Amino acid sequence: MRNRSNSGVRLDYYQRLLNKTILKYQNPVTGLLPASEENSHAWVRDNVYAVLSVWALALAYRKTADLDEDRAKAYELEQSVVKLMRGLLRCMMSQVEKLERFKHTQHVNDSLHAKYCSKTGKTVVGDQAWGHLQIDATSLYILSLAQMTASGLQIIFTLDEVSFVQNLIFYIETAYRTPDYGIWERGDKTNHGLPELNSSSIGMAKAALEAINELDLFGARGGPLSVVHVLPDEAQQCQAILLSMLPRESNSKEIDAALLTVISFPAFAVDDGEKVEETRDSIVTKLEGKYGFCRFLRDGYKTAREDPNRLHYEPWELQVFERIECQWPMFFALFVLDGLFNGREEQVKKYSEKLDSVMIKTDEGIHLLPELYAVHKEMVEQEYKTPNSQKREAIGRLPHRWGQSLYIISKLVQEGFLSPGELDPLNRRLVSEPKPDIVVQVVILAEDEFIQSKLWEHGIKVQTMEEVRPLQVFPASVLTQIYSLLGRNKKMGLTGRPKNEIGLLATSKLYTYRDQILAFIPQFMDGRQFYFQQDLKLLFDILRSEISYLKNSWIGVGRPTVTISISSSVLDVGHNPPGALIGTIKKLQSGYIAGTRVHLGNLADFVTTSCITKLSFLRDPSHSEEVKHFVGDIFNRIPDTRPRLLSSSRIKTRPRSHSKSSVHGIVRRSRSIQVDPAQAKERVPSPPSLQESLKKFERGITVDREQSGGVPIPTTSAHGRSHDVEFPIQRPHSPNLHLKGSLHPLHYSHQSPCSSSSPQLFHFFHQGTKQESIINVDELVEQLNNTEVLHEQADIIHYLYLHKGPDWEITIDGKKCYIKELLVELYEKAGHWKHWGLVRHTAGLLKKRVEELALAATDLLVRQKQLSVGLPPDRERVIMRPLPPDELAKIIFDACGEDLSTASLTQELLIYLAMFIRTEPKLFNEMLRLRVGLIIQVMASELARTLKCTGDEASEHLMNLSPFEMKTLLHHILSGKEFVISTGYIHTCVPGPAGDLRGVGVSRWTTDSETDEHTNVEDECRLSVSTKKVGEEATEFARLSRKPHAKMQKSIHHIDPNDLEKDDEGVESDRQGQWLRRRRLDGALNRVPVGFYPRVWKVLKMCHGLVIEGQHLPHSLTREMTPGEFKFALHVEMVLNRIPQPEYRQLMVEALMVLTLLTENDNSKLSFSTLIYVDKIVQTANAIYLKDQKIPSDVMEHSKGAAGISLHFYDTAPSGRFGTMSYLCRALATILPIPVDKDANVDCAVS
Repeated sequence: MRNRSNSGVRLDYYQRLLNKTILKYQNPVTGLLPASEENSHAWVRDNVYAVLSVWALALAYRKTADLDEDRAKAYELEQSVVKLMRGLLRCMMSQVEKLERFKHTQHVNDSLHAKYCSKTGKTVVGDQAWGHLQIDATSLYILSLAQMTASGLQIIFTLDEVSFVQNLIFYIETAYRTPDYGIWERGDKTNHGLPELNSSSIGMAKAALEAINELDLFGARGGPLSVVHVLPDEAQQCQAILLSMLPRESNSKEIDAALLTVISFPAFAVDDGEKVEETRDSIVTKLEGKYGFCRFLRDGYKTAREDPNRLHYEPWELQVFERIECQWPMFFALFVLDGLFNGREEQVKKYSEKLDSVMIKTDEGIHLLPELYAVHKEMVEQEYKTPNSQKREAIGRLPHRWGQSLYIISKLVQEGFLSPGELDPLNRRLVSEPKPDIVVQVVILAEDEFIQSKLWEHGIKVQTMEEVRPLQVFPASVLTQIYSLLGRNKKMGLTGRPKNEIGLLATSKLYTYRDQILAFIPQFMDGRQFYFQQDLKLLFDILRSEISYLKNSWIGVGRPTVTISISSSVLDVGHNPPGALIGTIKKLQSGYIAGTRVHLGNLADFVTTSCITKLSFLRDPSHSEEVKHFVGDIFNRIPDTRPRLLSSSRIKTRPRSHSKSSVHGIVRRSRSIQVDPAQAKERVPSPPSLQESLKKFERGITVDREQSGGVPIPTTSAHGRSHDVEFPIQRPHSPNLHLKGSLHPLHYSHQSPCSSSSPQLFHFFHQGTKQESIINVDELVEQLNNTEVLHEQADIIHYLYLHKGPDWEITIDGKKCYIKELLVELYEKAGHWKHWGLVRHTAGLLKKRVEELALAATDLLVRQKQLSVGLPPDRERVIMRPLPPDELAKIIFDACGEDLSTASLTQELLIYLAMFIRTEPKLFNEMLRLRVGLIIQVMASELARTLKCTGDEASEHLMNLSPFEMKTLLHHILSGKEFVISTGYIHTCVPGPAGDLRGVGVSRWTTDSETDEHTNVEDECRLSVSTKKVGEEATEFARLSRKPHAKMQKSIHHIDPNDLEKDDEGVESDRQGQWLRRRRLDGALNRVPVGFYPRVWKVLKMCHGLVIEGQHLPHSLTREMTPGEFKFALHVEMVLNRIPQPEYRQLMVEALMVLTLLTENDNSKLSFSTLIYVDKIVQTANAIYLKDQKIPSDVMEHSKGAAGISLHFYDTAPSGRFGTMSYLCRALATILPIPVDKDANVDCAVS
């Protein structure tokens, strides 16, 4: 008989070890492992980790089999793995109803249970009796299932089980926005049952989603129906949120040793090498001990000071666990595996020695790994004084099966029985390897031949939708409907994927269904969405951002392909492609855009190089006939032709009434944006150039219909199409058209839409309620029949909507319609003429919601940014967790009240903020709460400052900014860049004398100097936001920008010396308000210095508490929370946010920084037994400043700003001898009992 080799003998030892410590406890019926001989509960997570060592030993036997006996042992071990994994699957499948509910609710009571009975497979505790929502446990099961299936095991047997696993994917794909109880089942570390967003759960879910994507669960014997699918956008969302959170675990845990399972074996979820190193170093620095690693800071589990009679902790008692946390030796095994997978020999040697030192050897020679090591209660005080100095005792389970399994795996790899790659057949460990440069393929399709010919005039050759056949192109919404069939199983009551929006990564693939190849237009190009698509500059700016996003996020096999459809709605008034479109296409033709390599071509040419996914699940025979018809309808559907609602001018001419409507200005009066009076016309008269500009802005030229007989001038294109000059996209004689419209119905002929200085408007601001109560509705309807001015129509419809409701029936030109129909038509008209103020207002009246609103808010929230909407201080509403779209929209509309324009603008800004946090996360450094209402106020105040106009005018200017300019302005405010506002006019040339068609339908941008050269021209003021130039160029630009626009071009080379002196004074005035503006911006954005919150924690540690404007931060917070804990930062932020004035809030931050400098430099000498009133420090500093500056009392009274602080003090730089920090230090010395020497001199620690 042949002798056993040394490897065989060694494997037999590990088999014996495995049998003694793990397999002997496996239940023969269910296959589950109980917690202990006394406790029959089987945890999902513990079972999966325990069976990993069984799987690893089976692989080792299969690899080094000497005899048939070894192959038999390998098979025996494999079947033990299959038995356990199928036992867990059966337990979860028994809760299929909960899984189905959870897909839609993400509620803790609908989650799958975390543990089951090892004897029966049934649940052991109620839904609310345990923290069952543990996404990491379900994700670990899916990840292990994928790895084991890839290694050759068959765990899934039927298509019903495939459907269930597919729905498990839907269960975990929302991990990035679903707070759970985490790996330690506690949620918040006080163990009060509060779930939180955990990095370890998100990372494990991300790894599982990537591992199981496109995997055949039947292995080599499977077919198309046994393949599971994951939408790549969900995994990418998990990736983005994970990177934003690391190295922090959650709000209450600044670090957790469990993150090692995310950055290393088994998940390998992080592809950023620097973030992996940072997290690993943080774990070692803060958690490592002699006997293992602490789970997290101030972990009271099984410590000598824990009260065993209750599960939860009181917040104040968490501090007593500091330095005596139990140490878990299983993390030594994880660090050994981490070193083995990354080739770190020194790390492997170090932690192997540590691991061997904490193992307990039995009389039989079996090495057991204990659960944890704790400080004995008699040695606690010595451990407090000198951490890691006292001997600890092993307590808890022996062996701890989870840790014992990791120990066996590490030994198998360390001794060469397995290579790291054999434990990772799906190559998860290579996730951080450098990726090749991504080339984004772009396809541009024309809606029809007319648009194709227009693009060809500019040298751009594209195909039409018909020419790409047999390839088919659909909007992203169709892909959403298709994927709603994924995982559907009527027998099990599974409805498939929830109809969530499809992301860019999914639409950048090509798909095959039977013999058809399908492409999908991205969601952001869907013309039915909100009003963003009406601003082409914004649309193509988003396209650049999305292409850049593809470059950074794409991990698919093959290149991403972006398909864009150009429809007639993008053409300008002259039916020509706008400059933004031509410029973007030319940039794409160059091969580079937004720093990304692109390839512009035909769709058919990209089939061989694109990433292609088979829609194999559509062939599922379990789908009913109804579902099959539904699939057929999707592919055979003719796009809906929605009636165009822009008004036709082909109606009987009536004399136009020039009398003002009785509800004149009601739209503007509904707005609530307030600008600080000190910022509006700060006692400086507007320069003549601006007055001239505003006069032009007020001018709303209405074409006298008698000149053309009330008939619009038609133009005929080269293709024989007849178009109306008025609205090139309309259909004449449509039964759905009700409102009259002139060629360019922009403004009142008597009043500017952004001016509020007229006596009539002043009367309505103050007497509106009384006036409106006596309004004759019939007269209003008659005025609506007669008027052609857009603003008059808007005022009347707004009034009727508020007082009669959207379903009130009205007769316009003999046609009956409802108010809501008029609103839709008004929305379309305002969008056509790019009157953004009315667009936003009518969008608010129609309660329009941005499709990505919930996703945008979630993007911000899960990156640890709280949100608030509504204008402070009274209507501000805080959003602290992801919400369903309708609920979020309701909060926004409720917070904005009657100001529906601001409700639309709030949604708009949330979308932009989400764009920025995805592409430029550094803009949001040291910002915890984004107060959208305050940001709107600051944007209006910046316009008031820049244009030197009143607050009402500034808010009107703000509302009339195009979406692209709004996004640009927001970016400048977030980045702190100086910006300038340039004014220009969009001119639409209109018919002159009868028969004169010169310039019909042409629109272009001019400056004020060109305006007077045209006669019959429709003017609409446009504001453009751009970055302010630097250095001397900026100074000259500032001087020129104040000159009358009509003379600007002529005066660039002929500047009057007298003008220079006056302009120098203007430049100096800009510098005078620099620090006041800076504090307002930083305060509105809630921006604080780097490391601010941990330093405030140290201040709180040395005193009894801080009082800020009546709000108390107690010393007890330091006993509950650690310095780097996110919860502490939120507490401080909450108190600071009670201050409504942003500049005053920022002075409070500066005062707190002075206190932190004091604590950092006092060498622990100072300790205050009283409360520190921070606002008193600021007030005293202001008083000292006024005394030093010897400001007269009348000037002092006149210059008071927020909270009674002098505007001059607000406008003082922080540093320097006479800076605010110097005065705050002096105030500190006056107020606090700081020790002095015998000569009464203060030893200044700050300096």
